[in-house]
Amino acid sequence: MLKLRLRFGILVMVVALIAAACGGDDPLAEDGGDEEPQGSGEIDVAAIWTGPEQANFEAVLDAFTDATGVETNYVSTGDDVGAYLGTQIEGGNPPDVALLPQPGLLRDLAGNGSLTAANDDVAGALEENFAPIWTELGSHESTLYGVYFKVANKSTWWYNTAVLDSAGVEPPATWDEMLETAGTVNSSGVPWVSMGGADGWTLTDWFENIYIQTAGVEGYDQLTTHEIPWTDESVITALETFGQLVSDEANLAGGVKGALQTDFVTSVTKVFSDSPEAATVYEGDFVGGVISAETGATLGEDADVFNFPQINDAPPSIIGGGDVAVALSDDESAQQLLEFLASPEAAEVWASAGGFTSANQNLDTSVYPDDITARSAEAVASAEVFRFDLSDLQPAAFGGTVGKGLFLRFQDFLKNPGDPEAIAEALEKDAAKAFN
Repeated sequence: MLKLRLRFGILVMVVALIAAACGGDDPLAEDGGDEEPQGSGEIDVAAIWTGPEQANFEAVLDAFTDATGVETNYVSTGDDVGAYLGTQIEGGNPPDVALLPQPGLLRDLAGNGSLTAANDDVAGALEENFAPIWTELGSHESTLYGVYFKVANKSTWWYNTAVLDSAGVEPPATWDEMLETAGTVNSSGVPWVSMGGADGWTLTDWFENIYIQTAGVEGYDQLTTHEIPWTDESVITALETFGQLVSDEANLAGGVKGALQTDFVTSVTKVFSDSPEAATVYEGDFVGGVISAETGATLGEDADVFNFPQINDAPPSIIGGGDVAVALSDDESAQQLLEFLASPEAAEVWASAGGFTSANQNLDTSVYPDDITARSAEAVASAEVFRFDLSDLQPAAFGGTVGKGLFLRFQDFLKNPGDPEAIAEALEKDAAKAFN
């Protein structure tokens, strides 16, 4: 049970007992009554969310107020959270708590002294409810600052249930099983996978899921910060592994040319149309929203999901994203909110409404509105390794620009997967420019 909820539950019991004994006298007027009660106060909270997401998060904040008595004032930061917070900090009026969508922003703000370290209650709530990796991800230079409240799973692989049933195959668990299953499905008359190669970012996600498993966490972290070059043998190995799939054009809907002409949304609709052009599509948990909005397929019936296949006995790994709550003031109520956001009670409020994934291991996954979301969340909560999207952590010119850097080079790789060394050299040349 969450410590702050116990604290206030005990307080309520004590107040009730004293009131009963004293005929309704104010309990705070007795011994110790001059202390300010826990949970009083008011804090400002900032996050990127608007519309339905804002409404769902404000419901979480209402639950916090119910549990603690602390009032909250929510403000949306707009798309550029860093710019908004920078202006507020410079003006001497930052919000008490902010939800940051990029881990790099946590490091920047902690590094320049803008954040208040999380207290022992927050650390204890994380230890109780989350795998150790989340304390690591919420820390900077061994000091804990943040609680990851909302996360995204980009290691989900979606499939058309009827196509796999017709081919007589089950969703594969390992990379080798996947290659074998792909051959069987291809023989049934439907290509194995639809790729949105026209959107280069989808190809970076493919590489990242492969690389974290073939190179391990240390290699992934080193490549993220360019401590090792893109010509490193670990990059070549990952590209060769990726090439095992894409070098056989029969695996791809429309072959290489078709993959390079297909955008992300179309890559999804090709799989779940009335006449499917592929059996599967890899991308994040947000694919479910595209299926529901753009096709007639029903999640859990016509469309289902399996985890990105395991490669070479690698530990369970998730590539994804997330929003981390941090304190920008020394108000104790800000720490109470961080502690609350680390609780299963807080996660349950939004999880039950949908459009939300939590890494909280003690959240009852039955509260999720559908089985697919629940299984995706279970994969996140049980993952031994979680790392953020590598391309999002790169300088924008290298990791996030159409027609340049990672987007371009992985498209080049899809055209010619037989020469990974040449792609690696081009990647390193681009990275060296971006990091200098």
